[in-house]
Amino acid sequence: MAGFALSLCVLILPAAVWVTCTGMVTDPYRITRSELDLENEDYRSHRDPTESDYRTQNQKARSQDGERGSQCLRCCDPGEEPPPPYPTPAFQFVPQINITILKGEKGHRGERGTHGKSGKSGSSGPRGPEGMKGHKGATGSPGEPCKTYFSAFSVGRKKALHSNDYYQTLIYDTEFVNLYKHFNMFSGKFYCYIPGVYYFSLNVHTWNQKETYLHLMKNEQELVVLYAQPSDRSIMQSQSLMLELEQNDEVWVRLFKGERENAIFSDDFDTYITFNGYLIKPKSDG
Repeated sequence: MAGFALSLCVLILPAAVWVTCTGMVTDPYRITRSELDLENEDYRSHRDPTESDYRTQNQKARSQDGERGSQCLRCCDPGEEPPPPYPTPAFQFVPQINITILKGEKGHRGERGTHGKSGKSGSSGPRGPEGMKGHKGATGSPGEPCKTYFSAFSVGRKKALHSNDYYQTLIYDTEFVNLYKHFNMFSGKFYCYIPGVYYFSLNVHTWNQKETYLHLMKNEQELVVLYAQPSDRSIMQSQSLMLELEQNDEVWVRLFKGERENAIFSDDFDTYITFNGYLIKPKSDG
């Protein structure tokens, strides 16, 4: 009985070993791409394996498998034929495509996108170095000559004047200063030829026991009055003012008409009555 069991174990054990070996080597002569890539140094240098490389690797695999297959033969049972060797599979060449050569033609330029938002303004940079001094410029054209304006007069009267039933213009017989003849000695009026600001003054001598009543006129407008009440003594009386005149304005002195006795004193030898005026600032000066 013990001998029968030992014989049975001898028969079963080689069969199990053979099934295990054949199950593990389903395709013993096929060399995968990964095995060939790892063993072939040329593939690491980016060279595609050739058909001869695959054939050499398959022969190495068959010789190694032949050494392993001799151990899996069922030699314990003389009446049983060993299984036929596994058929050699047909060789399949798998081409490798170089992706870099499949680059297409350059496409057209796309439409321009919308502008993005403006970024924040940066801080001001440092001041740059001072540049070189430029060349001297050309001389400009000469300007208009500086215009200086003058206007002045000073006149006097040596004759006395008494009032009448109408207004009387003071006429002068003595000319002290009359620049450019702006004062008319015949009409007794100053005519403005240069617009601007003027200063005027009037001086008269009163008559004893008589009233003195005159107006300083601008055109037909009464501006200021020179007045003195009747007195036992005669005195010098004066009036002055500044006026802004336009061209063709007239300035003159008028004696009031005789509602009561009105007079200014003078004699034929001395000058008691004077009228003066001059330009302070022309209007063209701004």
